[in-house]
Amino acid sequence: MTVPLVLVGAGGMGRAWLAAIEADPGAQLAGVVDLDVDAARRALADAGLPDVPVGTDVVDLARETGARAVVDVTVPAAHHPVTTAALFAGLPVLGEKPAASTVAQTLSLVAAAEVTGQLFMVSQSRRYNHQLAVFREQARSLGALGVLTTEFFRAPRFGGFRERMAHPLLVDMAIHPFDSARYLTGAEPVSVYCEAFNPSWSWYDGAAAAGAVFEMTGGLRYAYTGSWCSPGRETSWNGSWRLSGEGGTALWDGDHDPVVEHAPGTEPAVGAAAAPGDGIAGSLTSFLAALDGGPTPMGEVHENVLSLAMVEAAVESAESGVRVRIDDVLDRAHERALADESRREVRVQLSSWGSARTALGV
Repeated sequence: MTVPLVLVGAGGMGRAWLAAIEADPGAQLAGVVDLDVDAARRALADAGLPDVPVGTDVVDLARETGARAVVDVTVPAAHHPVTTAALFAGLPVLGEKPAASTVAQTLSLVAAAEVTGQLFMVSQSRRYNHQLAVFREQARSLGALGVLTTEFFRAPRFGGFRERMAHPLLVDMAIHPFDSARYLTGAEPVSVYCEAFNPSWSWYDGAAAAGAVFEMTGGLRYAYTGSWCSPGRETSWNGSWRLSGEGGTALWDGDHDPVVEHAPGTEPAVGAAAAPGDGIAGSLTSFLAALDGGPTPMGEVHENVLSLAMVEAAVESAESGVRVRIDDVLDRAHERALADESRREVRVQLSSWGSARTALGV
């Protein structure tokens, strides 16, 4: 089955997704939406696809072209309105992370997906990495897990909006390792204490460095340390990882095959890792497979919410100086989602949950 798709967003990431769509035999690029239609035309011309239709409204262009699904690569502030409109037009959505700007808006999208019966998948593309899948199988061979750490040290000079953000590292980047930690261990966040700061030499306006310790279910502690203004001996973009369990330790440098050393006298079997695909191409393939009757994909919005909640909780802890419970973040977000919701059917669905934690099934 070939699925005609409308791509929303023709910026740098939009161009990357355009290439991924063109390379996937299960996808057909039906149109490109951007508020700047000239940018959309330039992206298509550069890809050798000048005849693909363009427009400024996702629902209108989908109807005109017969598209059956949407890939949303807009800025985070646009994720909620674009995704909501698409879902209520009967169009499943594959969206770039984060699902929305806030956990409250993301809960609104969860409810919208439930009301419409349409798939909304968030592309947590760092999960689509064979080395991480191998690391996950190694983790399963370690028995009870005690401590997981990620170190992330890079010095990118982006320019633009990231250098103006209040929490560039936590908000724009940390969701990748936070989400990977959930995938890797199967544990879910309970609470976090975080400190964020800006080194004196930083070229960012906001806090470009942070350290956070999450309590996870099962007693695991996940410690994240990172900086976006750390030149020299930079880590992988995936970070550098260490996992300690009762049965040994596993290490991953983010770029090469992970290694595991089991406790003396034990030789537990390590399962074979399934190939998850690679990056955004893997996300797209998983999304298309789900539309064709395949399994629920990684990043389905119900499953994805807690990764964004980890970010929001870490920011709240950094600004308040106190430990923050994830359930408190979810409860406040649920209240805000109900207060802000303009669609009656979505508001009714949000009200029916009882609690966000219950609705998410975790």
